[in-house]
Amino acid sequence: MPGLLRGVARTAVVAGTATAVSNRVSRRQAGRWAEQDAQQPPQQPPQAAAPAPPPDQMSSNIDKLRELGELKAQGVLTEAEFEAQKRKILG
Repeated sequence: MPGLLRGVARTAVVAGTATAVSNRVSRRQAGRWAEQDAQQPPQQPPQAAAPAPPPDQMSSNIDKLRELGELKAQGVLTEAEFEAQKRKILG
């Protein structure tokens, strides 16, 4: 009987030690993850796209862009002027 009691006691000690070590490792790892999360900048939600213009305005914008492209091709507009006008049209 004393051998059996000693075996049960040893098993209890080993199981208790394993549980304590496991819990400590889990807490340490959770702390490391929390530090990493705190160091990373927060992610910003994606910005919503601008609403699409009405169909009649869209065709008007396409015509204006064509005219700008032709003026640029003819050398009337510089690249910078073309880009500025394009930004105005597209909003």
